[in-house]
Parts: sequence; C-alpha cells; structure tokens
Amino acid sequence: MTSPTVPVLMYHAVGQEPSDAAYGLSVSPSAFAEQTRLLAERGFTALTTGQLGDAWRPGGPPLPRRPVLITFDDGYEGVHRHALPVLAEHGFVSTVFVSTGWLRGPYDEGGALDTMLDWSQVRELAAAGMEIGGHTHTHPQLDQLDDALLWYETVRCRDLIARELGVRPTSFAYPYGYSSRRVRHAVRAAGFAQSLAVGNALARPRQGPYALERLTVRRSTSIAEFGRMLDSGPLGVARAFAKDRALTKGYAVVRRTRRAYTLLTESGRASGTAD
Repeated sequence: MTSPTVPVLMYHAVGQEPSDAAYGLSVSPSAFAEQTRLLAERGFTALTTGQLGDAWRPGGPPLPRRPVLITFDDGYEGVHRHALPVLAEHGFVSTVFVSTGWLRGPYDEGGALDTMLDWSQVRELAAAGMEIGGHTHTHPQLDQLDDALLWYETVRCRDLIARELGVRPTSFAYPYGYSSRRVRHAVRAAGFAQSLAVGNALARPRQGPYALERLTVRRSTSIAEFGRMLDSGPLGVARAFAKDRALTKGYAVVRRTRRAYTLLTESGRASGTAD
C-alpha cells in the first residue's frame, strides 16, 4: 500500500510591503488569497498540525480525501490582518507557530524581522479555530545550543503560550527547519506531540511525528508553481525543490561540524580548568 502524503505549506509574513529582512519569505495578500482560492477550488480540506498528528497515530481518525496544512512561522501581524479573513472565507484552519520572545507585549526581547502579532491577536486567532504552536522563545538555531539553552527555549515558549491561552501547545516547528536527534528528544520531553521541519517534501507518516516535512511558499512562488506543489506528487515536488534540498543537506553538514567543534572546544576548556 502506498504511504499517504500530505502537502504542508510553510508561510511566514503576509503583507503588501514587508521589511527587507522578511521580504523573500513573505507573500502579498493578493497572492495568499489566490493560493487559498486554488486550494478550495481543488477540493482540499485544511487541517491543523495537531489534527494531522492525531490522524497518523494508531487508531486515529481518517484523513479527508485531499488534506492540506497551512502553517505560518514566527508570528507576523499580517497573519491576523490579511490571512485570517481569507481563511475564514473558505472555512480553512491553520497552525501559527509563534516565537514568544518576538511577539509584541510583556515578553518581547527584540530581534523580530517585521511587525509581529500581539497577544490579543494571538488569542483572536485561537478563538477563530487556528492552532497556536511553539516556535521557541527567541528563534535560535536549536541544534547549535547547549542542553540548558535548548531546554529554556523550548519550555519558555511552551509555558508562555499556555499562560496566555490557557492551554498547552501540542505542536512545534523548528526555527530555520534545523533539528537533530537531541533537539527532537528535547521537544518531545517538553510535551509537544508533533513537530515540523522544512525539507521541501510532502509529509508522510514514515518521517515520524517529530520530523514532518513542509513546502516553502515564497514571495517568488507563482500560482502555477503553487499548483504544481499540490498536484505533482513526491517526485515532482523533489524536482521542483532540488536546489533547496541540496542546500539543506550542505547546511546540515556545516551545522554538525560547527556543533562538534563547539563541543570539542568546551571539552578542552573544561579539561584545562580541571588541571
């Protein structure tokens, strides 16, 4: 039996004039509306990340005929201003992964690339049926952190969302898509039931609940390219994102080397101190 596949779309900012830093991974409001309309015309049913995770667990509910996930990373204000009305028009849900230290409000630590949601807007998104997931506190590369900082970034994000919304988040997305076995174990230990990477491939059960892959939607993504993401199947998606996937593999090697060097350096310092 062929393993089921699901397109998990990864958005960031939705805005007419995003900042230079957010521009490439933003989409215009008109492009988002056109893409969402195409999903509806082709008979897709939008799910949250939590719903997909439940469906792929033993004994879980069946998936609809054409499932899709619409996800947003970081927590940009345009998700509330521009995306929410479009999603509501089509009866679609989504998952918004927020970096709690980037959101406007009492926990803001700076570093955000553009105007972010505030907590009242996050609560409005949740009340409208959107899932609010974790995306760390300050958006670091998790696989480069030591264990203490890794735990802090994961748990601080979880606890702030729970404090503000009254319910713990169950879904997580890795900043930049970077993870490792150690990172995935930390996310699971923090109580998240599933987590999304990037990968630029269709999601499927064999990836496991803590490494589900997504498809990047950019400012440059045309409606024709968007349509091919949905209907070209695993091989077509792999061809469309061949360059991205090659870069991702190269970055993974670099990050592993950098992490190994850091550990070696720290070990040397510790030995010197002990002597």
